Amino acid sequence: MELFGLPIVQFYLYALIILGLITIIYVFFSDIAEGIGEVSPFLDPAVVLSFLTFTAASGYILELTMDWNSGVIIIVALAIAFVLDLLLYFFVLLPLSSAEVSLAYTEASLSGQVGRVIVPVPVDGFGEVVIETVNGLISKRASGYENSAIDYGKEVLVIDVKEGTLIVKEYEPFRFAE
Repeated sequence: MELFGLPIVQFYLYALIILGLITIIYVFFSDIAEGIGEVSPFLDPAVVLSFLTFTAASGYILELTMDWNSGVIIIVALAIAFVLDLLLYFFVLLPLSSAEVSLAYTEASLSGQVGRVIVPVPVDGFGEVVIETVNGLISKRASGYENSAIDYGKEVLVIDVKEGTLIVKEYEPFRFAE
């Protein structure tokens, strides 16, 4: 059988090579096409490209190994691609889309955190506070809330962040009376 003037095996091979190159280009420039997948998850370029690539690869392998009619091979290749694409979507792409985007933190996210003073905070001066987060230890310059002094080793609560400086107050955890 011929398709567009080419033997079907050669068409599958060319389609596989071209779709593989487009997929590699998509990996590098996927941020540009990010909004397309918001309309429908099945119109996401990663899903469409993988479906077409799986179809071309399955069709190429089946044409080389089976003596079936080309129409049957196309139907079987489409079915294989559909199953592989569903597996890729539900077990790879969907979990990746809901994964944490970054391990970075923002200064605003530090408000309300509890830290420990590692350099004493003087009145009208700066000290240093270390905060333990899921990302690791964050060490930042700190100033006392209402210009209060805070000694070394004290636990502090981050009240605000101004110009990269943590505004902290000595932390007094709530304890039930006994």
